[in-house]
Order: sequence, then structure tokens, then C-alpha cells
Amino acid sequence: MTSPHRWVLPLSALTLAIPLALPCLAAAQDRDSFTPMPLDAGFSRLDLTPPTIQPEEIIKKFAAKEAEFQEALNHYTYQRQARVQTVDDDTKKVDGEWYEVDDVTFTPDGRRTERTVFAPESSLQRVMMSPSDMQDIQRGYPFVLTTQEIQAYNVSYVGRQKVDEVDCYVFDVAPKQILKNKRYFLGRVWVDQSEMQIVVTNGRMVPDNTKRGSEDLHPPFMTWRAQVDGHYWFPVYTKGEGVLHFAGGKGYMGDDVHIRDVIKYTDYKQFGSTSKIIYDGQEVKTDQPATPGQQPAPPKQPKQ
Repeated sequence: MTSPHRWVLPLSALTLAIPLALPCLAAAQDRDSFTPMPLDAGFSRLDLTPPTIQPEEIIKKFAAKEAEFQEALNHYTYQRQARVQTVDDDTKKVDGEWYEVDDVTFTPDGRRTERTVFAPESSLQRVMMSPSDMQDIQRGYPFVLTTQEIQAYNVSYVGRQKVDEVDCYVFDVAPKQILKNKRYFLGRVWVDQSEMQIVVTNGRMVPDNTKRGSEDLHPPFMTWRAQVDGHYWFPVYTKGEGVLHFAGGKGYMGDDVHIRDVIKYTDYKQFGSTSKIIYDGQEVKTDQPATPGQQPAPPKQPKQ
């Protein structure tokens, strides 16, 4: 985001993470470390005992499954509702909002595209959306760690933990290096022990630009997935929250802005498939895309 002042201040400046009403990680002070915050209800005590198989083997398996999921996701349409708010900490009320609804669809020639279907005028006064904010909403928050992408990260085994009724392996993830014009995930992921897929992502996107007067900083976030098709874990909900500190330009004392992000991913439909309807003992074909159920069968869904 940028500031409406005469100097440019991209949104995302986080110096103090506000604990969410859900598990979250404090903001990292550098790209190689972060401090986990206490976990809320739904997460069991972290078991630090070594796994029965080597962590390297687990990482290899879940990265391969993530690659398989990414390929499947590339054939789904869905809707993304993104809301960014500023909060007045004196009154505890929202004093500005940016909201956009986008449909991720396919063109007749099969090309995947995004189409904005609803975007009321922004009422944000203290900040404005920046390209990096949009990049995080589109690609950063629904983080997928494939076999190809994992080459850019250090992945460290932390332990085992139950998320609601889902037994998970826990890994810390940090970029090996920061390349220009690329954004990376820094934080922690929870991997379903049986499905070998990420079910919860908790951290933030990096790098940050801390240059005075042109800050480009980003709040911590948490993304939950659910088995909307009974097989793959799809992103369904993201929440981020933090106090952003803008140092300002020459002669400006700076400003703190409480920011809140909420993104919902709904209406997943598989593109190009057909469903079968059996009526009176006979099959009736339809060219409508098959619509997976919107909620996974319990207990395979971490609480939000």
C-alpha cells in the first residue's frame, strides 16, 4: 500500500504484530527467523519427538503432493473475496476499507484468467493499495510449496501437532536468498500426515523495503485449507492483521496504522469436466462443470 501523503509509502509496514484470535506467528525481524506466538484452541501441544521417517523424506513427499495439487488447482475456477481494512485503535472501529471480488476463470481457449466482478470505491484514507499487496493477495496468501518452488527454501522439521482432528507434521520455511523482484514466504506450515499436503500456512511474505519514506512492509497472515473436493486441500480462508509503522519522509514523525486483511476463496468448480446424473435408471449427461462440495467431510477441516 501507499500513503496518501506527498511521499510514497507502500502499505505493509509491520513492526508490531497484533495477536489474532487464531494461531499466528509474530513478524520476523529478518528474513531468516521468526518467533512463534502461542497457539489458540484447535491446536494441540507441539510434540518435539523425532518422526518415524526421516524429515527429508517427508519434505520430498509433501512437495511432490503439493506439485500434484497445484496442477489440479490450475483446472479449477473459484471466486476470491478480498477485504483490507484500517482500524482506529482509539475507537476500535473500521475507518477505511478496500474490497474486491474476483472470479478466477478460463477463457474459451483454456487460458486461466482473473476477472473483477465487484469493486466498490475504496474508502481507505491512511493507506492505499500497492502492487505488492495485490501480488500477495493473488499468489502469496494461497501459498503452495511444490517440488520446484521448494528448491528456493530452507525447510526445517519442528515437530508433530494436531490441528483439530488432523495429525500434522510442522515445518519452518525460510527463503535461502532474496532475488530481486521476487516475493517469498517466511513462516511455518502444517502438513497432513496422511495426505502429505499443507493444511495451514502461518507467516508473512518477504522481502520488506524499510527505506525511510518509501516503506513496503507486510503484515503476518494465516491461511487455512479444506478438502473441498474430498481429496485435495484447497485454500478457503486467509486472515492477516498487524500494526504498520510508516516512518515518513523528511520532517515527518511517522504514523502507525492498524491493518486487517480477510480473504475468502469459494465456489470451487473443476473446469472442463462433466457430471453424471442417474434418473429413473438411466444416465443423463450434462455439460455443466462438476461442482465439488463446499465443505470437507469432518473431521478433515481445521477450525477458522
